[in-house]
Amino acid sequence: MRHVPFSFELHPARSPLIAQQLPGRIARLAAAGPEFMSVTYGAGGSSQGASLDVLRLLIDHHPEVRTMAHLTCVGSTVQGTHETVRTFLDAGVHSFLAVRGDLPAGFSEGAFPGDLRSGAELVQLIHAVQHERTPWREVPLPGTRGITLDRDGRERIVIAVAAFANGHPSSRSVEQDIDTLLAKQAAGANLAITQLFFHADDYFRLLDRARAAGVEFPILPGIMPVTTLPALARSLELSGEPMPSDLAAALDAETTSEGQREVGIDYAARLAERLVEGGAPGIHLYTRNLHETPLAVLARAAFIDATRYSELVAPDFAAAPLP
Repeated sequence: MRHVPFSFELHPARSPLIAQQLPGRIARLAAAGPEFMSVTYGAGGSSQGASLDVLRLLIDHHPEVRTMAHLTCVGSTVQGTHETVRTFLDAGVHSFLAVRGDLPAGFSEGAFPGDLRSGAELVQLIHAVQHERTPWREVPLPGTRGITLDRDGRERIVIAVAAFANGHPSSRSVEQDIDTLLAKQAAGANLAITQLFFHADDYFRLLDRARAAGVEFPILPGIMPVTTLPALARSLELSGEPMPSDLAAALDAETTSEGQREVGIDYAARLAERLVEGGAPGIHLYTRNLHETPLAVLARAAFIDATRYSELVAPDFAAAPLP
């Protein structure tokens, strides 16, 4: 079995039942050995407290897993975002996903709500807060009168940004999307994660264009296993992606929920395999706060051992006790 880096996205629980189940699901995902686990964040800080609770659960009970906090621009102020970044850093979070976020209904591009208008501006702000919190260390150089600045005493943080295999829904052109990635790189981003897509060629076209234009940071493909037709429709509505007719037809041909689940798992696993074979640096899975389906995708693609998968989804899985 080959080693393939993978990671998971979580979001704060939206119901008391999910909140009760989430620690156990997180424990199973963490035990699979992800490179990191990211936690989404509502526009304007609407879920800051809930996001921080999930991040602290990961930090306190699964310290072996790097945590990544999402941050959004929409509806955010510079001062509020500054305080949020510092709060996350103080809690032990050293990775961020900086995204502009979707505009609320009724707002146009010309009436953007909030002080920060782009992912690149948010990247710059995160770096500024980190610099204030852990300043450059001043080191005198022998034989000189001046002072130089040394990076050795400063924590390394990962700042990821969003990429779009088929273009951002509000983008005017493919060139604009690549220019946006270049702006984020210039601002200090060092990783990109794509929003969901359904065909490997879409990712490879994005990668070729980005590299040709000078984008150097890794671009991690994001995959959402879709196991029902309603879930597919919802995913397309949120992402603006074109209909994957092959997946839709395969799901429609199945008459049972278990059959549709198998179709979705197999489709996502084959997509992940092709991406990695084509040179993708790993796989980022959008979990929808589930554990069995994303773990099944990893096992089907042979990114985790089948025996380990059986242990992780077993009813008697032994997770670390939580208070």
